[in-house]
Amino acid sequence: MGIGGSIFLIAVGAIFTFALDVNVGWLDLDVVGWVLMLAGVIGLVLTMWLWQSRKRTTVARDTRAAVPPTAPLPPAQGRVEEYHEVRRDDRAY
Repeated sequence: MGIGGSIFLIAVGAIFTFALDVNVGWLDLDVVGWVLMLAGVIGLVLTMWLWQSRKRTTVARDTRAAVPPTAPLPPAQGRVEEYHEVRRDDRAY
């Protein structure tokens, strides 16, 4: 749902609960407002929890040829590739 959708549900629920005084007959808008606000709060908490549990990892790969440890170091040739991965802590990789 995301943060924006959650805040939207909370705002619409608050409007239904506190700002409107309309009789629809079989539908109680106060209850609808409370349900929307509760759904928005749950969505916000879940979104924040999922964002908190992500772990960003930077992986660098050296694409230069391997040099034996006894040989003198050649001048830096080749390139180093770097990319970002997003990993979750609860999965085994």
